[in-house]
Amino acid sequence: MGRFSDFFIRELGRRQVWCFFLLATLVYALPLILADFPYIDDNWRSLSAGMAWAEQGRLFAQLFFNVLTFTDAAPNIFPLPLLIATLAMASALTSLTFHCFRQPTIACCLVLLPLWYNPFFLQNLSYQYDGAPMALSVVAVMYAITFRHPRRSVQWLVPSFLIALALGLYQVSLNVFLGLCCLEVLRAAHDKTAWSQWPGLIGWKFAQVLLGWLIYCVSAYPFMGSSRTLLLNWAASPWLQIHINIARVLEKVVLLFHGGLVWVFAGLLLCAVAGAIRLGLMVVQREDSRAKKFLIGLLCLLTVPVVVLLVSGVALFFRDFNEGARTLMGFAVLLVLLFYLSYLALASVHERLPLLLVVPLLAMLSLSFAYGRVLTVQKTFATSALFNLERDIASRPLLRDAKRIYLSVSYSDHWLAGAAGSFKQMPVLHYLLNIDFYMLAENLPKVGITNVVAEKDRRNATRVGYQGYPALVESQYYRIFLIGDYGFIVMKEPAPIKSLRW
Repeated sequence: MGRFSDFFIRELGRRQVWCFFLLATLVYALPLILADFPYIDDNWRSLSAGMAWAEQGRLFAQLFFNVLTFTDAAPNIFPLPLLIATLAMASALTSLTFHCFRQPTIACCLVLLPLWYNPFFLQNLSYQYDGAPMALSVVAVMYAITFRHPRRSVQWLVPSFLIALALGLYQVSLNVFLGLCCLEVLRAAHDKTAWSQWPGLIGWKFAQVLLGWLIYCVSAYPFMGSSRTLLLNWAASPWLQIHINIARVLEKVVLLFHGGLVWVFAGLLLCAVAGAIRLGLMVVQREDSRAKKFLIGLLCLLTVPVVVLLVSGVALFFRDFNEGARTLMGFAVLLVLLFYLSYLALASVHERLPLLLVVPLLAMLSLSFAYGRVLTVQKTFATSALFNLERDIASRPLLRDAKRIYLSVSYSDHWLAGAAGSFKQMPVLHYLLNIDFYMLAENLPKVGITNVVAEKDRRNATRVGYQGYPALVESQYYRIFLIGDYGFIVMKEPAPIKSLRW
């Protein structure tokens, strides 16, 4: 028994740390693999083996699938890309652990695990195509932090190329790199790094980001479409726009803190505050002048608001602001910051206390499995909806032979009645799922229906323009009208989900 308990506090070797991270990352991704649900964009990509990443400034995501599939397109090979990304993440977490801790233990591994156990990252991993490139972009910035080489030129260039690679896979990963730089500041304060090394520590990171951005600008950026590069209109109250964007992000993040998770994160926050106080006392005790200690303390203090802003980060400044969970990659670094400060506080009391960090990680793992079940329910509902629509169209020659059938764009929070209980107990699940439509037109070719297209220029025409005509099909969820050679599928507003009691 003693040997078993000692395992949790003794120093681990690199192989043991890698095995721990491999198991932990695979368990977190397992519900998504088991669900095997094509998520939104996956439908049209798998239909045509399409890519279209280069025009989004993500050229390296496109090349990733070209290399992996040995084609010039992107046939669906899920879950192979996710498994590769999981292996890469385990290795990157191992490298980062030995970078941050001289004698890593299980508790040290727990500190960095939120880089993968980020609840909002579940939406990124939901994409059978985009999930792996997004994960690999985080891997790239992690290696940019940990890379060390005695030659100055190599130390300068390799991290910069890794940053450019990350940007070419998914630009939002820059938030993770900047957040990890903030963690480096806290580590330098804790390790009592000499004052003479601080300018180089900070300046070096800024130089790597700048060079990485320049490399990205001459490699992947030229392929990006103009609509993806528009920044906020600086002539129209830009700070108000940023404030509104931050409020929208905060509104979504708050969805995570519900039920028992409130108490879990409250405890984590209290421990982090205690760790911050302890770190502040260490800065005060440094053998430096008051001015130097003040500057170091100020830098450490500024890491908190900076990391909070980096939850959404660079996305806040774009005109086409996306508040989706997949853009909140910076939340992972905020969690790591809280875990690191909590580790400092708990380890100062007793060597076993940092193992309490497993509690919030188990809460996030539970959320992953709950989300996996919601994806399974959504898959069942989507399959049923697809076959019902296919039957109604294929069984009627007038619809089957119509030149075109327009599918109306209709959004609602009440489509997925089967997950109502989970949504009530864990509101963040609905935000992560982000599916508020009945059916995508891209799904119908899977069952041989090829004349259905999504309503675009005709938006809302099907909803209000044909209500006076008799419906050819009257279903629980939709009506189908036929006028001449054209059909129109009009969605019904689903009834609000009622709580069921036996």
